[in-house]
Amino acid sequence: MKIAILGFGLQGQSAYTYWHDGNEITICDRKEDLEVPEDAHTQLGPSHLEGLSNFDLIVRSPLVHPDDIVAANSPEILAKVTTVTNEFFRVCPTKNIIGVTGTKGKGTTSSLIAKLLGTTGKRVHLGGNIGVAPLDMLKENIGPDDWVVLELANFQLIDIEHSPHIGVCLMIAAEHLDWHANEEDYFVAKSQMFMHQTPEDIAIYYAKDEISSRIAHAGSGKKIPYFEEPGALIQNNAVFIGGQRICGVEELKLLGKHNWQNVCAAVTAVWQITQDVEKIRSVLTSFGGLEHRLEPVRVIDGAEYYNDSFGTTPSTAIVAIEAFKEPKVIILGGSDKGSDYNELAKVVAASNMRAVILIGEQAGRIRQALEAAGVHNAVPGGKSIEEIVATARKLAQPGDVVLFSPACASFDMFKNYKDRGEKFKQAVLAAA
Repeated sequence: MKIAILGFGLQGQSAYTYWHDGNEITICDRKEDLEVPEDAHTQLGPSHLEGLSNFDLIVRSPLVHPDDIVAANSPEILAKVTTVTNEFFRVCPTKNIIGVTGTKGKGTTSSLIAKLLGTTGKRVHLGGNIGVAPLDMLKENIGPDDWVVLELANFQLIDIEHSPHIGVCLMIAAEHLDWHANEEDYFVAKSQMFMHQTPEDIAIYYAKDEISSRIAHAGSGKKIPYFEEPGALIQNNAVFIGGQRICGVEELKLLGKHNWQNVCAAVTAVWQITQDVEKIRSVLTSFGGLEHRLEPVRVIDGAEYYNDSFGTTPSTAIVAIEAFKEPKVIILGGSDKGSDYNELAKVVAASNMRAVILIGEQAGRIRQALEAAGVHNAVPGGKSIEEIVATARKLAQPGDVVLFSPACASFDMFKNYKDRGEKFKQAVLAAA
């Protein structure tokens, strides 16, 4: 069979490993200097999506938009297109699949669900948009009684043909508008995760978010809200579900009120499988979250430094700000994602913000929004991460929180958000 793999990032490489035996593989990628396996054919450069009708199967990598495939060929070409995620759903040995989507919190919630299930004795596999590519998870010898937890972003969901047995939709805010035509296109992509659910499946959603509810109602799964009954909720400063108190919010290891939502989403999902209160409590009081998500780095001269490089939108920077009552120095800026900074600026103005450090391509736009909101204590951070950290050290005072939550993408100065977070941590740890 002649197979074209569109895009050769991690999931494209996973597709090559899965399909290369006995098939003729052509790797199609915009990068002209791409390193590929010796036995693969290539179609590289600006015309990499053209002439795809010659292939029997086309495997779309997440960042390749279906509309771009159609534009370079014809609408009929989509009949030949699949994805790593679609293939995983098709062949997965277990139907015990939990899918988690939303705008932010997917990785934290997915990881928390996996840890909760693992603690109660289930064999659990975690992957998707986080860590392991779906098809690579098959190497773990998934059994029919195992559980799979998949973090699923809009890029995977826009043409998904399957739904998980348990779907979880977190808070939704417009994002990736540089990839989607508009907000509605983004919301519809998220809805695909629930579209194929049957009445035997479960759709869990954030009760306080109308869009989350709408997305979860796209299919026929049983609807269960969280942050209100019958799902998990915060009541009397504690996590409750099914009338049972799990733990106090002050006992949660995850920082910030926004993580209360992630905790309640995860508990609601796991409650459908097991109701072991003590084991659930043990995880909630010990799980501290993921790297680059409000990650404590170091205390310097009495100021606490936090790495929140995963915060690539204004909404994530807002929840990071709201996680701390202490005076703050925040570092904002990076490359454009089509975001509006006005609401972020209003939150900065209303917060206990000692200073704002601006970096990257979006520094000018963020400064304009800040000044319109009455914030005039923004300063340039510098052109290197070492200069940025040095600027923060000059501004921060004992008892302050230095918050690296840029509210932007990272591609102007760094490879990605992980690279940005690693370099920030290195600079903080190296500071004399």
